[in-house]
Amino acid sequence: MSSQAGGTLARHEGRDRKLEPRKTAVLVVDAQNAELEPEIFENHPEFADALKSRALPAMRKLLEAARGRGAEVIYTVIEALTKDGRDRSLDHKLSNILVPRGSRLAQVIEDVAPQDDEIVLPKTSSGVFNSTNLDYVLRNLGIENVIVAGFVTDQCVDMAIRDGADRGYYMVCAQDACAAYTQERHETALRAFGGYCRVQDVEEIVRDL
Repeated sequence: MSSQAGGTLARHEGRDRKLEPRKTAVLVVDAQNAELEPEIFENHPEFADALKSRALPAMRKLLEAARGRGAEVIYTVIEALTKDGRDRSLDHKLSNILVPRGSRLAQVIEDVAPQDDEIVLPKTSSGVFNSTNLDYVLRNLGIENVIVAGFVTDQCVDMAIRDGADRGYYMVCAQDACAAYTQERHETALRAFGGYCRVQDVEEIVRDL
């Protein structure tokens, strides 16, 4: 409603906002060697197929476009600050999730690896905004729009989208550059958090950059 001082209703752009590159960051979530482990692929064959045939190629395309247009690229990976993981969240301890400091499993997958001085933030919870200084970094960089890609859609990607929206960022999910352990879980997650972001294929996002 209008303010008591006689002001008018605020006008909002909706979900079709143009993405100005200098105010936009691509956030790559957990695209790390831990997700390429044979045990993961054996237990989750749909994930293995989605990773190789769809998600990683789409992610490469997104990163190439973002870098070419001058957008920021930021990575987060699951990696403890200690070798024994004593700094992990309770949830990660209960779930037996441990990627020790300096482990090969914490390194970004070679096909989509960081370039130059791109930022990589280690985290020890599902939510990158909860266990890193990402919010502080984004604000220092003048970022308003955050495009999220990575793994897995219904866990760490989901939390990045929701938490980013709550902190006032304009969130976009690059749906074909994300994957979950099953296609059903991937699609269900997109429907569940779609109210917090714009859900698009990489080709559509690139056209808006």
